Amino acid sequence: MTKTVLITGASSGIGAATAKYFMAKGWNVSATMRSPAASSSMPFGTASLHDADEWKTAENVICPRLDVTLPETIESAMKETIERFGQIDVLVNNAGYALMGPIEAVTVEQLERQFQTNFFGLVSTIQAILPLMREQGSGTIINVASMGGRLAFPFVSPYHATKWAIEGLSESISYELSEFNIRVKIIEPGGIKTNFIDRGTTWASHPDYDDRAARVKQFMGNLDNSLPGPEGVAKAIYRAATDRSGRLRYSPYGEAFLLLHAILPDRLWRSLISFVMMGRKK
Repeated sequence: MTKTVLITGASSGIGAATAKYFMAKGWNVSATMRSPAASSSMPFGTASLHDADEWKTAENVICPRLDVTLPETIESAMKETIERFGQIDVLVNNAGYALMGPIEAVTVEQLERQFQTNFFGLVSTIQAILPLMREQGSGTIINVASMGGRLAFPFVSPYHATKWAIEGLSESISYELSEFNIRVKIIEPGGIKTNFIDRGTTWASHPDYDDRAARVKQFMGNLDNSLPGPEGVAKAIYRAATDRSGRLRYSPYGEAFLLLHAILPDRLWRSLISFVMMGRKK
């Protein structure tokens, strides 16, 4: 029987690349998006607009509306997927965005929205699919965290907070779901080239931090131009989906940073990050 994957945030970037990779591997794909109709008027990952339209209308693909902040759309997207494909074998929680800037400038409302999308929306999606996976007697939940879920960079604290929360949640539930034959996997992408910096990021600003924040923003923008595309992360997600082992974490493009962070003394690591990203010693 052909397996089915449901992916959140599949309109671009990692989500789009992942959906297309699973489709190429012969899976049924439920590529969910907040605004499926609008996605056809935007660049779809690295594909052309024509490719995007072809991709969305492939025989083994559907594109239900799913906004992780609206529980009713989670339920309806899962219902549509089951009605079309019969079951959901893998859930990929990918939807999210980054709130960046000095914490002094971040409003409570901005922080709540960041957590509502990146963390609480992920929890809602997991809670909605667990009854189905327990009834099936199997399933895999793949949570896209970040290299920034285990280490941190300046002016990214709200985003880091959500990704660290995802790491802790995922590791904890991996124990409690194992007896139901439900696997939990964490994907920790390093730097990749997507439209995330331009379209997936919101910046809070404060005049007393503007100079350093501008240096960080410029560093990120310059770095983005030299990074690999999201296809490598899509392959890692597929590997996690088909890996029957108890492995929890997969870190495409992030292994070197995580290893360096583990090896270097904490003070030296933080001094290095401060100098590279803001041009000053900590």
